[in-house]
Amino acid sequence: MDFLPQDIREYSDRHTEAESELLHRLNRETHKKVLAPRMLSGHVQGRMLSMFSQMIRPKRVLEIGTYTGYSAICIAEGLEPGGEIITIDKNEEIEEMVRNYFGEAGLTDSIDYQIGIALDLIPNIDGPFDLVFIDADKFNYYNYFKLVIEKVRPGGFIIADNVLWSGKVIDKGQKTDEDTQAIRDFNRLVHADDRVEKVLLPVRDGLMVIRKK
Repeated sequence: MDFLPQDIREYSDRHTEAESELLHRLNRETHKKVLAPRMLSGHVQGRMLSMFSQMIRPKRVLEIGTYTGYSAICIAEGLEPGGEIITIDKNEEIEEMVRNYFGEAGLTDSIDYQIGIALDLIPNIDGPFDLVFIDADKFNYYNYFKLVIEKVRPGGFIIADNVLWSGKVIDKGQKTDEDTQAIRDFNRLVHADDRVEKVLLPVRDGLMVIRKK
């Protein structure tokens, strides 16, 4: 997942706005206590999500894949006063930890944290949304896109994480697993969709930024 030389990556880290003390603690606790800490957005990507949110100034956000709450807290930095983030995750084992950090961040009233299967929950969640962040199981990325595209307002954004999938999307020399093929299919289908504009940013594991026309 390291697409840049280490010294360039470290230089970028040093010249990016620092994460808050709370986010730093959440980052460290995730790496110490939670399975698969590479799923965390982390410092630079977190600051980018915050920057996007502060540019968009969303009133309503849908996040598919909460994990430990790092990305939701970053996105909340640009939320309009009185705005709401609905974030969905199926992992109830870390729910208490996530809710505690949302509380420490003063976001209990701004974040609707739902535990369940996103494919089941999303059809019952009304739009419109200004911003959707997709960072859940890769096999269903395009299914999530199909569920949310009509719920995003014209001019609104969808951001999808892990669209480079550790470089596997371009490695055709090995047998393709289901997740890799799902990400390839998502990238291809979104690229061909004339309802949206899109740019794939090679940040960390790849961010697809999609704007609904």
